[in-house]
Amino acid sequence: MITKRQFLRLGVSAAAVSAVTYVAFKGTRNDQSEAFELTLSEDEWKQRLTEDQYLVLRKEATEKPYSSPLNTESREGTFHCAGCDLAVYASDAKYDSGTGWPSFTAALPGAVATKLDLSIIIPRTEVHCRRCGGHLGHIFDDGPPPAGKRHCLNGVALQFKPSDV
Repeated sequence: MITKRQFLRLGVSAAAVSAVTYVAFKGTRNDQSEAFELTLSEDEWKQRLTEDQYLVLRKEATEKPYSSPLNTESREGTFHCAGCDLAVYASDAKYDSGTGWPSFTAALPGAVATKLDLSIIIPRTEVHCRRCGGHLGHIFDDGPPPAGKRHCLNGVALQFKPSDV
């Protein structure tokens, strides 16, 4: 059984670790005002995207796991940013991670950029489209060899274009 004193110590310790983590990583996070090739007003983005796409791409929301048809997409082709149509991932980099989101081992060269994400206190690597800045998902260090990276993406942030078209 935990005492009130132990509970308070744990709370203070957690707050201290969070504060130190925030201060340590604050200087490495990219500024939200990063310049992108395609820049639209919030109203223009809302007109261009569906509500779900807007929430994910522009507000960094996360879709529910197993909700995207792209999670099971296995045809040859290319995945494009739903915000600006930039080709961002090739189908040969896609694999089933069992997480409920489309997962890839790597992006196409020069297609994405990253920034530190501290939105849940624990540092994560956020991945976004380098052309429009649209939030695609996160990159984790639990992917398959050789790189060991898992690009865990929101299907609603992507559009698939098959090679046979």
